[in-house]
Amino acid sequence: MTIGEYEGADLPRQAMARPNPAAPGLRILPQIGLSDDETSEIAVLRELGFSKPFIALLLQRARAHGTTLEAELIVHGSVDEEAYYGALAKALGLAFVERIEPQQVHVNASLDSQLKAPHCLRLNPSDRAPLLAIVPTALNLENERRRLAKMPTLAKRIVVTTPTAIRSVVWQIGSARRVNEAVNQLFDSRPDLSARIVFQGNQGFWAGSLLVALIAFGWMAPEPTMLVMHLFLSASYLFLLAIRWLAVSKGARLTRPRPLAEIENYPVYTVMAALYREKEVVPQLIDRLQRLNWPRSRLDIKLVCEADDADTIGALEALDLGKEFEIVRVPPMQPRTKPKALNYALAGARGEFLVLYDAEDRPHPDQLREACQRFRNRPETVVCLQAPLIISNGGTNWIAGLFSIEYSGLFRRLLPLLASANHPLPLGGTSNHFRTDALRSIGGWDPYNVTEDADLGLRLRRLGYATEVISRPTYEDAPTEIGIWFGQRGRWFKGWMQTWLVHMRDPRRLVDELGASGMLMFHMMITGMLVSALVHPLLIGFMVWFSWCLLAANTLNGLQWFLFALDWINVIGAFLLFAMLGYNAMYRLERKRLGRSWLFIPLYWLMISAAAWHAAIELKRRPFFWKKTPHRPSGQGG
Repeated sequence: MTIGEYEGADLPRQAMARPNPAAPGLRILPQIGLSDDETSEIAVLRELGFSKPFIALLLQRARAHGTTLEAELIVHGSVDEEAYYGALAKALGLAFVERIEPQQVHVNASLDSQLKAPHCLRLNPSDRAPLLAIVPTALNLENERRRLAKMPTLAKRIVVTTPTAIRSVVWQIGSARRVNEAVNQLFDSRPDLSARIVFQGNQGFWAGSLLVALIAFGWMAPEPTMLVMHLFLSASYLFLLAIRWLAVSKGARLTRPRPLAEIENYPVYTVMAALYREKEVVPQLIDRLQRLNWPRSRLDIKLVCEADDADTIGALEALDLGKEFEIVRVPPMQPRTKPKALNYALAGARGEFLVLYDAEDRPHPDQLREACQRFRNRPETVVCLQAPLIISNGGTNWIAGLFSIEYSGLFRRLLPLLASANHPLPLGGTSNHFRTDALRSIGGWDPYNVTEDADLGLRLRRLGYATEVISRPTYEDAPTEIGIWFGQRGRWFKGWMQTWLVHMRDPRRLVDELGASGMLMFHMMITGMLVSALVHPLLIGFMVWFSWCLLAANTLNGLQWFLFALDWINVIGAFLLFAMLGYNAMYRLERKRLGRSWLFIPLYWLMISAAAWHAAIELKRRPFFWKKTPHRPSGQGG
């Protein structure tokens, strides 16, 4: 539909914010106390042929959302963007350009600013004098007219285009530089916080020295060496269970969502979703993002795709996406990881706040509203909010059931506990809300870390920022097949190992930045998770060996009896705390879905250990390889 008359037009119900009860007479424009800007916009829209009732409805939305009538018109969908700006061009007596060729654009250092606020581009056509492509607005139309009237020759040097045309061509011509920055910015600015180098020299030296010492002691005194190692590992394992017991007994609970107040002056909110080979879940993702209770005129939704992923891009282009959506094509460059793609898209993020979702996510419609209110009510140092992730298919089989127990304990008990004490949070890979400027200031995500979320949570805390949790969840489906689960978990463990190596490069500095309690929590959460996963088969082996000795001839001495008891406490305690931590935080329906999944906890822990050892091997062979987790549309609620 092109520009014309819209008598009796109405706005889609899903696009409306809560109405303003103080403005019941908006359909009668002369009775409203209009600002100068509103008067200017209304005059232009009337000139272009829009009816008073339709303009009144746009005005109501603009006032409710803190935007302009023009912004509400563009996202309304009744008028093509090209038709609207073509009409503005005609009103100014200027030529209209629907598409800009990359080779015509004059490249300068400030070009990326046009991704956030498309305004103008200098063009150098091959067959004529330089041109200026502008995006006029209803607010500045009269000023442009007066300028052109004073200098009529300008009309031959200016053309009108659309914001979409400017963003599209800027993404293209800056792609090589931008993807290089996405890969190298963190390493160039803070190499000590980048996982690009897996082992630094001193780490390799100490690891090698420890291995040589163990081999030497084991060869010279095998039995005492084994006993000392056993005692150390068992004691460490027991100590690392303390944080889980603390969370079970005294840990902070995630509070139920509370009613939200009305938001004044909605900020622009950037929503990023990284997609790779996600053709099947594209319709579900778009449906869920369209349900977000946030004005479309204040949404900046970036669908971040690899440029050579034709299937996913084709599936997106086949849908009728609103103007709040933008497909960002990331040029191929190693490492091909999710954090690299996000860094690339971050250059064009327009929002004051930014949230990250995965392709299969189903976020609560009010999650952005809760995050916005929390940011506005907290100090500027609170730059990240983690929403809880809830597994909705826990009743599918025992793998999904135990996965849901694990997520319940982490996101509803452990993370609230850490946040309440201002400790570093190992973020989840999705539903992280950020202050966009702060995220840019720390270099974004580490493109070389395959579990970039945990690393980012620690880096934020080290740089003096705080992370908190909110209550409105995001629903996900857990893997239901062992192969898919194993690949995903192996990637997570590899990233946690990268994170540990990066942040332990300078332990003294880490203590200074995290504090003693923060350092202790780092070791309980990251070191403890890695140690418990890697050591678990050894504890099982020790238990079997001690049991065999006991049954064979009852040859255990006092120390061996102590270790035997300690191993049983560690293993059984780990199983019980794993179940209690997650189960106690679940809702009744979630518990009902679990069935007898808890019977498979011993097997699940052995699978976790196998994934950890696989990750340790792959860290050496393919440190930056991103194992893709395939997703399917969900048949669950949430």
